[in-house]
Amino acid sequence: MALHFQSLAELEVLCTHLYIGTDLTQRIEAEKALLELIDSPECLSKCQLLLEQGTTSYAQLLAATCLSKLVSRVNPLPIEQRIDIRNYILNYVASQPKLAPFVIQALIQVIAKITKLGWFEVQKDQLVFREIIADVKKFLQGTVEHCIIGVMILSELTQEMNLVDYSRPSAKHRKIATSFRDTSLKDILVLACSLLKEVLAKPLNLQDQGQQNLVMQVLKLVLSCLSFDFIGSSADESADDLCTVQIPTTWRTIFLEPETLDLFFNLYHSLPPLLSQLALSCLVQFASTRRSLFSSPERAKYLGNLIKGVKRILENPQGLSDPGNYHEFCRFLARLKTNYQLGELVMVKEYPEVIRLIANFTITSLQHWEFAPNSVHYLLTLWQRMVASVPFVKSTEPHLLDTYAPEITKAFITSRLESVAIVVRDNLDDPLDDTATVFQQLEQLCTVSRCEYEKTCTLLVQLFDQNAQNYQKLLHSATAVNVDMTIQEGRLAWLVYLVGTVVGGRLTYTSTDEHDAMDGELSCRVFQLISLMDAGLPQCSNEKIELAVLWFLDQFRKTYVGDQLQRTSKVVRLRSDVSRVPEKAWKIVKVYARMSEVLGITDDNHVLETFMTKIVTNLKYWGRCEPVISRTLQFLNDLSVGYILLKKLVKIDAVKFMLKNHTSEHFPFLGISDSYSVSDFRCRTTFYTALTRLLMVDLGEDEDEFENFMLPLTVSFETVLQIFNNNFKQEDVKRMLIGLARDLRGIAFALNTKTSYTMLFDWMYPTYLPILQRAIEQWYGEPECTTPILKLMAELMQNRSQRLNFDVSSPNGILLFREASKMICTYDRHACACNLPGMLPSPVKSTWETG
Repeated sequence: MALHFQSLAELEVLCTHLYIGTDLTQRIEAEKALLELIDSPECLSKCQLLLEQGTTSYAQLLAATCLSKLVSRVNPLPIEQRIDIRNYILNYVASQPKLAPFVIQALIQVIAKITKLGWFEVQKDQLVFREIIADVKKFLQGTVEHCIIGVMILSELTQEMNLVDYSRPSAKHRKIATSFRDTSLKDILVLACSLLKEVLAKPLNLQDQGQQNLVMQVLKLVLSCLSFDFIGSSADESADDLCTVQIPTTWRTIFLEPETLDLFFNLYHSLPPLLSQLALSCLVQFASTRRSLFSSPERAKYLGNLIKGVKRILENPQGLSDPGNYHEFCRFLARLKTNYQLGELVMVKEYPEVIRLIANFTITSLQHWEFAPNSVHYLLTLWQRMVASVPFVKSTEPHLLDTYAPEITKAFITSRLESVAIVVRDNLDDPLDDTATVFQQLEQLCTVSRCEYEKTCTLLVQLFDQNAQNYQKLLHSATAVNVDMTIQEGRLAWLVYLVGTVVGGRLTYTSTDEHDAMDGELSCRVFQLISLMDAGLPQCSNEKIELAVLWFLDQFRKTYVGDQLQRTSKVVRLRSDVSRVPEKAWKIVKVYARMSEVLGITDDNHVLETFMTKIVTNLKYWGRCEPVISRTLQFLNDLSVGYILLKKLVKIDAVKFMLKNHTSEHFPFLGISDSYSVSDFRCRTTFYTALTRLLMVDLGEDEDEFENFMLPLTVSFETVLQIFNNNFKQEDVKRMLIGLARDLRGIAFALNTKTSYTMLFDWMYPTYLPILQRAIEQWYGEPECTTPILKLMAELMQNRSQRLNFDVSSPNGILLFREASKMICTYDRHACACNLPGMLPSPVKSTWETG
C-alpha cells in the first residue's frame, strides 16, 4: 500500500512488526517501509500523527527514529523546519513528562542531534540552536519529572557533542566540540553541581523513585562533563589506567574549591549503591585531573583532599560490599598513583594511616578472591607502581612500602593456594583457566614481590617444599584420593607460576647478589619438579602444572639466559677453576651455585639443554593437548629469535634430533589423525618457523642439507600425489595438505635470505606447487583447506629482506608470479561460480575470515 494512504492503524501495525515482531520477513518489510517513510514528503506529518494519536509507545518510538534519521541527513532540512521540530519536541516532552523512558530518550537524541549539527547556524544574527540551554533551565523549574527531562537533555547533548561521526569531516566535529566546551560545558557542570548541592541540602527520601532517578541523571551528567574529550585525543577507552583528564584551565576555580570534592564524597556516603557508584565514577575523573592544572602548593592541597576522602571511605567500608562501588573505588586508588608521584603522596599528612588502610583493604580483597575478581587488577596496579617508584623517591618521609608490600605478596600467594581446595571441592570455575587474567596479575605482582625479597623467598621455599613433599607422598600412596591429588597439583601449579613471577621480577626492580642466590634456590626446586613430572610421563601428567612450568621457563629465559646476559650483568658461567673468574663475575656465580650442587646446571648452556629437553618431551607426550603444545612451541619460537641463543642451541643434541626427525612418529602433533582438530594444525607454522631458524644458522648454501631437512615434507607430498592419482582417501589428503601448507608457511617465514628462499622455491617448483593448485580446485568451497594454502602463497610473495630479488638471468620471479596468479584466478573462478550455503559474496573476504 502506498505510504500516503497509510492510516494510523497501519502505521502502528508497522511499529509492532518492527520492534516486537518475531517474523523475520515481516520485520524486513517493516524496515523497508520505514526507509520509504523517511524519504516520503509526508514524513513529518506522519511522525506528528504517531506522536499525538499513537496508542502505543512503539508508535512514538518510530516517530522519534524517523525524525532522528531525517535531521541527520548530509543534506539538512531548512533551518526553519529544524527549529520547528526542536521546539515541537520540547513542548511535547514538557506536556507529557511520563512517557516511556525509551521514548523520551529517543526524542531527546533528536534534540541533541539538531543542536549539534546546527551549532554554528545563524538566523537573524542569532545562533539559534544554542538557546537549548536556556530552554532546559525552564524544565528545571518544574516538577521532578520535568527536572529529570531537562537533565537528560543536557546529558545527551554533552554526549552527542563528544561523539565522533565518521561520516562527517572530523575537523567540523572538533570545531563544534571545542566551541561547546568553551561556551557551555563549564556552565553545565556548575549547574549539575548546584543541583546536587540542593539534593544534599534537603533530607534525602531514598524511597522516592523520582528523586533517585533525578540524582542518577545529574550524576550521569557530571560524569559526561568530566569524561568529555577536551583536546580531541579520542583516547582509547581500553587504556583505562593511563587516562589523564585534560580539564580546561578556566575550570580551575571549580577544582580548587574543597567543597567540590567534599560534595561527591558526601554523596557517596549518603546514596544507595546504584547511585553511590556513579559518585565514585565522578571521583575517579577528579583524581585523574591533569597535574598542570595546579601549581605545586595547589596540587598538594588537592591531593590532600583526595587522600582525606580515601581515608573516610576506608574507615567506613560498608558501601564497598557492593561490587559496583568496590570496582570504582579500586579504579580510584589506581588513578591516584597514575597521576601523582610517590614523593608527593608521602608528603600528605594522612599518608601513613591511609597506606595502612589501603594495605589492609588490599589484603582483604585478595583473601576474598571470588568477590569481584576483575577489580583486583587495579589494586595490583597501584602497588606495582608504588613499589616501582621507590628508587626515585627523594623525600625523607618514610614510604612504608617495605612494611606493606611483603604483606600484599604474602596475601596473594596464600589466598591463591587456599582457593584451590575450594575450587575443586565446590566445582567452581578455576582462576587458573583464565590464563590472560593470571598472566596480567602475575606481571603486576612481580614488581611488588621483589620489595623485601627475602621475606617472599622464604615463604615460597617453605610452601614449595611442603607441597612438593605432599605431592610425592600422594604419588607413592596406593590409597590416594583423586580429589586430594587434584588439589595438590593445583597448588603446585600456582607455586610454579609464582616462582616464575618473582624470578622475572628481577628485571623490574633493583636486585642484589643475595637476591640472585635466592632466585637460584627457588629455580632449583622447579627444575627438580620438572624432572619428577617428566619421569612419570605419560601416566603422571597435569596440564596446569605443565603450563605453569612453561611460564617459569620463559621468565627464567628472559632473566638469566642468552641475550639477556648482556643486560643482567650478574650471570656468567660457573667455571671449574673459580680463581680464574674475575671479581665482578664471581658475584654472578651465585645464581647457579645451588643449581650446580643439586642438578649439575652450572651455566646458561646447561639451562638451554634443559629447556630443549623439556620442549622435546612436551612435543612427544602432549600431542593431544593443544594448550601445552601451543605454549611449548611459542617458547621454542622465543628461544629461536636471538642470534646468540641460536648459536648455542644448534650445538645441543635435542636440537639436532629435532632437525633430523620432525615427523609424526616422533612428534605426534604433526600427524593427520581425526583425533586432531584441523584448527590445531595452526601451531605447526610456529614449529617450522623456529626449526628453520635453527637450520639457517649453519646452512649457508648447502643444498644437500636443505634437502635432508625437507625430506619428511617430500615424503608427504609424494604420498599426496600418489593418493590423488588413485582417487582414494580424499579426506586424508585434504588434512595432509592443510598440514603441509602450514608447515611450508612457517619455513617460508623464516627464510629471509635470497639463497635460502631460492632453495625452497626450487624445491617446490615445478613438482609440488601444482598439487596445491589442484587442492584449490577440488576444495575451493572449504576455507579450512583453502585458507592455509592461500596464506602460504601470500607468504611466498612477501619480499622480506629483498629475498625475491632473483638474478637477472633467473626466471623464478616470473614463475612465482604466474603460479600465484593462476591460484588466485582458480580460486576466484570456482568461488564465484559456487552457490554453497554460507559462502561470502567476496571470495577474498572468505579467504581470510578463517585465518
